[in-house]
Amino acid sequence: MATAAQAAATFLSFLSSSHHHTAPSSSISFVATPILPASLRTAAAGAPTLTSRCRGRRIAAAVAQLPTKNPELASGEKKIRWSSRAVRSFAMAELEARKMRYPTTGTEGLLMGILVEGTSGAAKLMRANGITLLTVRDTAAEVLGKSEMFYFSPMHPPLTESAQKALDQAVNEKLKTGEDGEVTANHLFLAIWSDKESAGHKVLASLGFDDQKASLLAKTADDEAAMGPR
Repeated sequence: MATAAQAAATFLSFLSSSHHHTAPSSSISFVATPILPASLRTAAAGAPTLTSRCRGRRIAAAVAQLPTKNPELASGEKKIRWSSRAVRSFAMAELEARKMRYPTTGTEGLLMGILVEGTSGAAKLMRANGITLLTVRDTAAEVLGKSEMFYFSPMHPPLTESAQKALDQAVNEKLKTGEDGEVTANHLFLAIWSDKESAGHKVLASLGFDDQKASLLAKTADDEAAMGPR
């Protein structure tokens, strides 16, 4: 019994004394400077920062607040809005950019977003021509380079200049019809294709897409609303 009592006393003494010891500070730092391919560093440096005034609201509200350079849209002369498919495609584009560990959401990300959403005419046309999410991912990595494994993208990677241009061009295409209505994922896809210098265009061209195939979609770009559940 004496031995057990002594052991218990020793243990309690150890607990009380260890309570006053200070844990050694760690010298390991987890903050590292991200190493990105030159094409991605350039995109990150030149990308405008998008600040939403509707952070607590639905994705649709955030997309409606995307900056545009279209004076017609700003003046409110036309009742133009983004379709739900375009909204979902944009949200998925940001997610795909983060999966790729890219610092920005580019036109290649917008293509991936359209494919992930999957129900628009643009998505169906890409799949019909053998263009899938995996092939776009792989080709984007070839065009832009792979990001550093330990680089973490921001929660909402800002748009590149080309991606912003695609959004604006999609709105312009709708405005050219002279009708109120929705800017669809089809308009967005065609806007990406129209910019030959964009990463999205280069990815599509590398995968065998061409103007003839794009013209098929252009004829029905406004028909998204009639394509089943939205």
